Order: sequence, then structure tokens, then C-alpha cells
Amino acid sequence: MEDKRVTAEQILNEINVDVEKMAQKMADAINNAQEGAIIDQSEEPVRDAHAEFRQKAYQKAINLLWKNQQVFSPSAQLSATEMEK
Repeated sequence: MEDKRVTAEQILNEINVDVEKMAQKMADAINNAQEGAIIDQSEEPVRDAHAEFRQKAYQKAINLLWKNQQVFSPSAQLSATEMEK
């Protein structure tokens, strides 16, 4: 039986677009802040972007694990066989 664990490569493949979106939000927040107030004006938007990313990344990792476990589940295989009938 193959491994049911999730690999870092699988997670990276799933979250690549989310990483790019977070990076863009961070860049926008920093670049749109006024000179002399960069930290004050960008800290909260950057924190929010990171929180959104963290939630999406974790959910995608959990979904990958669930999919990997379903592939090896006897009940999942039975359901797939029943669906073919």
C-alpha cells in the first residue's frame, strides 16, 4: 500500500496561485503606503493577506490529505466500483 501522507511538493502545487496573490497584496500594501508611514499603513493589510493565505493553504493541505486517504480507503474503492455499475 502506498503512503497516505501529503508531500510538500503536493502542497506547493496546490497553493502556488495563493502564494502569488498574497505576495501581490503585500506589495500593494507596502507600495501604497505613504512615505514615513509604511509600517503603520501596511502592517494590517499584510497581516490580513497572510491570514487569508494561511487559512487557504491549510484547508488545501487538509483536502489533499483527505483525498490521499480516500484513494486507499476500502470503502472509497467500493463506492467507485458501485458507481461504475
